[in-house]
Amino acid sequence: MEYYEAADFLFDLRRFRPKPGTESTARLLAHLGDPHDGVEFVQIAGSNGKGSTARMVERSLREAGLSVGLYTSPHLEDLRERIRVDGRKIPRSAVGEFVEATHEYITDRGADGESPTFFETMTAMAVWQFGREDVDVAVLEVGIGGKYDATSVVDPVASAVTSVTLEHTGILGDTVGEIARDKAHVAPADAPLVTGTTGDALEGVREVAGDVITVGAADADRDDEPDVRVAYGGRVNHTEAAVTVERGDWNLETRLSLLGAHQAENAGIAAILARQVADVSDDDLARGLRSAHWPGRFEVMDTEPLVVLDGAHNPGACETLAATLGTYDYDDLHLVFGAMHDKDHREMATTLPTPDSVVATEPSLDRAEDRDLLASVFEDVGVANVRTSAAVQDALETALREADADNCVLVTGSLFAVAEARSRWTNAGVPKRIRDREDARETLATANVPAASDPELQGDAVHRVVSLSLGYRQATAVERELLRLGGECALSGLQRDEESVDAVLMGTVTQFERLLERLESDPGPEAGSDADATAHGLLEVARVLRESLEIEPAADSSPQGPTGESSSPRESTAAVPSGQTATAGSDADAGYPWNDRTAVMGILNVTPDSFHDGGEYDALEDAVARAEAMIEAGADVIDVGGESTRPGADPVPIEEEIDRVVPVVEEITDLDALVSIDTRKAAVAEAALEAGADIINDVSGLEDPEMRFVVADHDAMLVLMHSIDAPVVPGREIEYDDVVEDVIDRLSERILLAEKAGIDREDIIVDPGIGFGKSTREAFEILDRTGEFRALGCPILIGHSHKSMFEHVGREAGERGPSTVAASAIAADRGADIVRVHDVPENVAAVRTALAARDPNRFDWSG
Repeated sequence: MEYYEAADFLFDLRRFRPKPGTESTARLLAHLGDPHDGVEFVQIAGSNGKGSTARMVERSLREAGLSVGLYTSPHLEDLRERIRVDGRKIPRSAVGEFVEATHEYITDRGADGESPTFFETMTAMAVWQFGREDVDVAVLEVGIGGKYDATSVVDPVASAVTSVTLEHTGILGDTVGEIARDKAHVAPADAPLVTGTTGDALEGVREVAGDVITVGAADADRDDEPDVRVAYGGRVNHTEAAVTVERGDWNLETRLSLLGAHQAENAGIAAILARQVADVSDDDLARGLRSAHWPGRFEVMDTEPLVVLDGAHNPGACETLAATLGTYDYDDLHLVFGAMHDKDHREMATTLPTPDSVVATEPSLDRAEDRDLLASVFEDVGVANVRTSAAVQDALETALREADADNCVLVTGSLFAVAEARSRWTNAGVPKRIRDREDARETLATANVPAASDPELQGDAVHRVVSLSLGYRQATAVERELLRLGGECALSGLQRDEESVDAVLMGTVTQFERLLERLESDPGPEAGSDADATAHGLLEVARVLRESLEIEPAADSSPQGPTGESSSPRESTAAVPSGQTATAGSDADAGYPWNDRTAVMGILNVTPDSFHDGGEYDALEDAVARAEAMIEAGADVIDVGGESTRPGADPVPIEEEIDRVVPVVEEITDLDALVSIDTRKAAVAEAALEAGADIINDVSGLEDPEMRFVVADHDAMLVLMHSIDAPVVPGREIEYDDVVEDVIDRLSERILLAEKAGIDREDIIVDPGIGFGKSTREAFEILDRTGEFRALGCPILIGHSHKSMFEHVGREAGERGPSTVAASAIAADRGADIVRVHDVPENVAAVRTALAARDPNRFDWSG
């Protein structure tokens, strides 16, 4: 079954109204053979904070070395976000497999009027996935209440009720006490229930759970002292806050990436739950709490101006948002507001800080409230400057254009509005290399296009092809315009307002140029108008297409930001394919060797156990001589490594790694090459940068939560690698739907994490991570499709030297030099900006040959 068919089937289950009880979910799981037997579950209920708490528990348990499943709702952009294993979304293939296994059963039950609901079926799929992935622990966020929620089909080993407010009174009860009693039914049989409730809610929890651990602020206004005391220390930077958790003689201090005083209580609950489930060290717990990120929940996207996305969707959440925003200094507040029609808009508007301007907008789904009605609400509460915009993306661009560097732009009202706004930073058109009909078929199939096997459609694709994800209204508008121009646009079978739509755009360069002219034809909408080119966020689509296809805008035609510069977040000198002239917007003065050609990074391992050359250069004089020889042979960057990440390698203590690398860095910083330090540890990175290093090469992809701040503080460059494990875990197999697009998806979030710490995108290099959680076939696919990583707007590094992937072509360890050289030439031809190799002379020759073949007049090293 294709993914779009499976997802459509699941979404269609929303027509069935929820029913109290777990029987329907239990019967569905029994049909599947009770796949969850053997999995330990943590269940988290509450009115607010349960999603953040679930994420903190999951991340802390992963830091302790456990395999952990996570089930949350709702999703921002993709149904699969709700179900994760070790941070990875459930594969599309698994969704199809689940629906195939349950389709007949669910259909038969529906015929009898007893179909499982959407949430019940999603819960069953999560539990099924956790069982088939054999996770150690799975963390479940409760939907509504606790006693009759679908997630209560499991017997948890640990549980929590985060908070209780008046909600769903028609289902749960008319008072806080009644609602608390319902939620408290998640209590585990053999462990205390952890809760942040107080007063009547706590009394209700105690009536049901009996054994309770209370968590709260030490200085809170409450009748009893909490068992676990938490203290919120306030922000330590623009995106993190200090927190302390105490219980008896035990004390934990850490930082949180989830901002707001309420998150201290959530962190305390998460800490106790994690300690109930596993033997989690204080270091693992501190790192796990700090590494827990929850997109769209007071997420700071930028600082000049301050840009905040928060999915507050009721008055209580808006009050919390206002308190957290109040800790920031800014002048004017520009609000972008889009909400659902069943919310208390007036109370939300009253609770939020008074904005200087409002752009009322509508997320792309039927439940969105009319923007004119929202505008009238803000006018009634006294906001003088109120306008409307049909699309969230356009509303955001309007606010950003008008905001000065010391202002604040806030997007709130619903998670749906936040998701559409967030696409400005996460969405990217992926350029496709289409050589023949088979390439076209694979591209169409990856995007779940129903007619992927249509030969005529495949033939049309052998031109310029871009795959990107759009809102439903954007997708249909772009399809209409491109078809008018004689191009082709194939949309995924899953087409719903609340889901992004995968689109494959196909046409000649001329057709795309004309499409861009049409998308950018109108300078801006009048308030409330739907008849303009920007009504469905099409200016943003045009921006992404221009960058993906490298089509220059006509003079004075690009959208302008508040300073007169392009408002694109993806401008980068490194987004220039190797061997091509830098495009407008690139920093020609940066002087990086990869600006107009493929650079060579030479590997300098000063370790006794590296897989290829361990022990050869661990003496200082040998390491310096090796660096000098590589530079003489043409290396542009020297990458110094003090810890092996080969399969099964033992971690190296921080001080020992520093002692290995810093003396080498100090000795070679005056040589004619950039110096990179290959490390996963922020402390090692800081020591190396102080010694003169220019680049941090982090194979873990920012797993150390301090790393991004160290790089930002030193204005250094960062190599951001996609890895599942570092060191590599032998024999571990990872399921990808499409290895390239899945890696791009993961890297895009890590890039955003780095940017939010203050690292400019043009200072980030991406490495797809060949050899780290990919099979040999997947490694070769990444090599062939190197150019697609250009969608991320960063230089691309390919690290393939002497790796086990070459077993695929019959080369064993010790005889992989020629294969490495061949792969370097392929990488350069496919658009790699940097190749990372051991044998510099041979690979420099290979890269230069590939570039000369591309353009013999441009590249000439004979002189």
